[in-house]
Amino acid sequence: MSKLKLSFCTGPYDRMSAIFDGTVAIDGVELDARPVQQPMEIFSRMLRNDEFDVCEMSLAHCFFLRQRGLARFVSVPVFPSKMFRHSFIFVNRNAVATPADLKGRRIGVQGFQMTAAVWIRGLLREDYGVSLDDVQWIEGGVNEKGVAGGDATSFHPHGLAIRSAGPDKTLSDMLARGEIDALIGAVTPASLYTSPDVVRLFPDYHAVERAYFEKTGVFPIMHGLVIREALYRDHRWIAGHVYKACESAKRIALDKMRFSASLQFMLPWLGEHLEEIQTVFGGDPWAYGIAANRKALENFSRYLVADGLLKAPMAPEEVFVPIDRVSALG
Repeated sequence: MSKLKLSFCTGPYDRMSAIFDGTVAIDGVELDARPVQQPMEIFSRMLRNDEFDVCEMSLAHCFFLRQRGLARFVSVPVFPSKMFRHSFIFVNRNAVATPADLKGRRIGVQGFQMTAAVWIRGLLREDYGVSLDDVQWIEGGVNEKGVAGGDATSFHPHGLAIRSAGPDKTLSDMLARGEIDALIGAVTPASLYTSPDVVRLFPDYHAVERAYFEKTGVFPIMHGLVIREALYRDHRWIAGHVYKACESAKRIALDKMRFSASLQFMLPWLGEHLEEIQTVFGGDPWAYGIAANRKALENFSRYLVADGLLKAPMAPEEVFVPIDRVSALG
């Protein structure tokens, strides 16, 4: 039987490299692997043109496009990108010193709907009691002018007034000049390194993020993996085979990272990081599947409702193909 030809696109992550270099095959598939560094490029190409058969996708889009009946893909509980986000709240020190100071402020964001911003707003509400109801939102590029992704990726809650930074300004520069008071999202502003007035809200973010995980058990998910819906309807077996391949590729990356005779990455204290990862996360710091990520997914769904991006919470099974480690690898 001939193999099914599929295009596959995610970032060039260590956990995906064994798929890109052919070490791990997807059973029954002849793969056209296309690594792309910028996630927003992957999202916009998929959302505009259904350009890939299997690709990385913003977690926010996995949820709200499914609820609105606009998703032309199904989501698989493989999570190429996870990231703590306390470290991505940047402030002008002349305006903001504590989380409570964000109330009523002018906050820049690359895109209101972006997953990182949803997580940040959620943790500010729930863990720090910060009401964001009267915040003035300003959208724009962080270090480059313009909002990445354009109309293909942008969704706004009905009735929410969001101001544009305009075509000639960056949020990084606006933060340094005091034209906005804070900046949240997924990109570090260049002004953090060039302006004495731009700082992180949580300068000890490593300790804060570790404490957050130890308290909640949540490692925030940024992106899922999606399959074109028409393709999935014709070949439902693809989801399980893709999941299995991604688990295998991740295990290979973990084994390489743990090789102690030399450093796999240009991180001088990689051994210390590995020891901390083992202490905090156990054997697998990057769990896939619904069961291992249920709390994170349920929290995120709740945050989307609070942001006005969902009308009601969605169970993970409403969004993702219901496979997990056991069923996919069995």
